[in-house]
Amino acid sequence: MRHHRLDHRTKALIILEGLRGRPIAEICNEHQISQTQYYRWRDRFLSNMHQAFENGSRKETKLIFENDRLKKIIGDLTVELKKSESEWR
Repeated sequence: MRHHRLDHRTKALIILEGLRGRPIAEICNEHQISQTQYYRWRDRFLSNMHQAFENGSRKETKLIFENDRLKKIIGDLTVELKKSESEWR
């Protein structure tokens, strides 16, 4: 089998083909992957499928809070800068 990288969406579609009942050997031949690779992807897909129903990841939530914190800092610095500019006039 030739070595190539597939994006996560393509991998998910390949897994879904197998879950829908298409023969695994046929899928693997078409996409030039080994059956071992297919089963690794499938196992990982199935073990993480609960995440599809989560509202957001912890990482995403942390980033949102960090973004809000930084926006507040920028706002405070902007106000401080405008205040000092008006004092210099």
